[in-house]
Amino acid sequence: MKRAGLAAVLLTCLLLCAAAADRGEDEMDGPYTVNTKISDVMSDPVFGSWGRLIFPADEGYWSGKTLGDLRLTWYSNIDPDKTVEICNYLHDKAAAGETVFYDIYTDEEKAADPAKEDTGLFFFKGEPGAKFAVCNAGGGFAYVGAMHDSFPHALELSRMGYNAFALIYRPGWDTACEDLARAITFIFDHADDLEVDTDCYSLWGGSAGARMAAYLGTYGPAYFGGDDLPRPGAVIMQYTGHGEYSESDPPTYACVGTNDGIASWRTMQRRLEAMSALGIPTEFHVYEGLSHGFGLGTGTVAEGWINDAVSFWKEQMETD
Repeated sequence: MKRAGLAAVLLTCLLLCAAAADRGEDEMDGPYTVNTKISDVMSDPVFGSWGRLIFPADEGYWSGKTLGDLRLTWYSNIDPDKTVEICNYLHDKAAAGETVFYDIYTDEEKAADPAKEDTGLFFFKGEPGAKFAVCNAGGGFAYVGAMHDSFPHALELSRMGYNAFALIYRPGWDTACEDLARAITFIFDHADDLEVDTDCYSLWGGSAGARMAAYLGTYGPAYFGGDDLPRPGAVIMQYTGHGEYSESDPPTYACVGTNDGIASWRTMQRRLEAMSALGIPTEFHVYEGLSHGFGLGTGTVAEGWINDAVSFWKEQMETD
């Protein structure tokens, strides 16, 4: 009986350790847990004035009191452990004196247009000198669902060595594209300080964020008020019904679920087929049974799609 009891204890410890490993070292070592109040994260002094932008500025589109019960409108598959992991990552970097948030507008510009107060770039740093990506969350151009739709992507890209930014933009497709153009301009202007390679950069996005990435790919940053800069070397899109394209569009990767009631997979497929017919490199994936807003797709049939997308981007780097 004693041996059986000891074996049971050891098994329990092993299971707990495995679960802890699955949640990631950042979560275990950081100050936040699934029970931490969202308001406590937003007001944490380590973040200064921008802590509030870790979560959507428009409180009408999210709910929940703790990190564990955060809910975002139009999004499925929200992973509480990933939410905790991201918050701890940002906390640890900021506490170590690293800059993880950049304003893209000056104080004068924000004074002239107070809506620009709710903008900025979160930086998930990769290897010095590596190429960069800008991740754009969706939210129906009503809010920015970064915690599920751009922060996780940026964090994973940084762990692969890439320099990844997550944009907090003003809702509305025109202002959102203007903010993305400004963000790209900011990164190019500060490329040396940020230690990023600007060649063959990529734009990522889900839902409304995917439309932003596509628009900038089609028209370029200058069209939306940015500098006259190169278009992205690759556009990575998730779940959007965007249909517009041009002969000069960048190579494009897209993925979506068959049960998406907001973005039809057939619409996405037709667009990429038309682009491919023009000689534009494309790659399309559709996942059986998935609904809108699956993010990284952890625990679903789409899990690992980000690796396919990075491989597609790397192919464009080699061609470029």
